[in-house]
Amino acid sequence: MDERVPQPESAPAAPAPPAAASPDGTVAGPAAATLADGTVGYRGVTACHAVGISYRQLDYWARTALVVPGVRDASGSGTQRLYSFRDLVVLKVVKRLLDAGVSLQNIRRAIEALRSRGVADLAGITLISDGTTVYECRSAEEVVDLLQGGQGVFGIAIGGAFKEIEGSLSHLPAEPAAGVVDPLPQASPSDELAARRARRRAG
Repeated sequence: MDERVPQPESAPAAPAPPAAASPDGTVAGPAAATLADGTVGYRGVTACHAVGISYRQLDYWARTALVVPGVRDASGSGTQRLYSFRDLVVLKVVKRLLDAGVSLQNIRRAIEALRSRGVADLAGITLISDGTTVYECRSAEEVVDLLQGGQGVFGIAIGGAFKEIEGSLSHLPAEPAAGVVDPLPQASPSDELAARRARRRAG
């Protein structure tokens, strides 16, 4: 089904409020939108709920390297994939292109071109397609030029996908990425004084 071309987003979506950690160490809310991308991850089931795809699709796209989890890939029995916020946005774009009838081969080419883009860069991009080729536009003028040239049939503003994913993640769990360690608390002066007294008594 074709989509009408939305107005391109001029800036990334406003950051959501920080999420709170639950007793089991997971984080509820769109944590990856407020923290540096990659410091928290979303499991496959959560990614499917947020994006609106089946686990079978997610697994196939990961195994064929269309969208590989950026936080942690499955590396053997007992390990689970962890997807970043950026990964979920890209998954949403893939789903929309598929829904619009674009072939997986052409989607793969478009996603390859987006791999080097950072989160902030992605938010300002609109993808235009005629059903075969996918074009990347970074301004309203580029969108208009494509439409006037008869090359555009539908468009996807990636900034809009950002907002949708943030909304979907508002009540879904995330978990800290492996290797992210909270800084150690600084010792207070009273603690240091007590330690010195203890050392003197022991000496």
